[in-house]
Amino acid sequence: MAVRYSKGARFERELAKMLLERGFLVVRAAGSGVYRTAPDLLAFKGHEQYAFECKAWSGDRLSLRPEQFNLLREWESRSGLSVYVAWRVARAGWLFIRPGEFNEN
Repeated sequence: MAVRYSKGARFERELAKMLLERGFLVVRAAGSGVYRTAPDLLAFKGHEQYAFECKAWSGDRLSLRPEQFNLLREWESRSGLSVYVAWRVARAGWLFIRPGEFNEN
């Protein structure tokens, strides 16, 4: 668990740095990756407001547990923020996926 957490935290910090360099204010959710009550990062720049759930998955597919998917949809509905799953793909960079773009399996 500690290795997965440190990998995830490292990628959260990487995305936060990228957003800061683009002029966003960034908040990293306390306990992200542990309590699952909020997306990992919130980013604000003028009228642009985003919530990001960061994933660092080495496979060629990304999946979300139903409860995590529902949490992201609820955040989007209740906060008015644009919510994205930010997937860090090895040697390819970042993919940003809206929760509604996932297929149910």
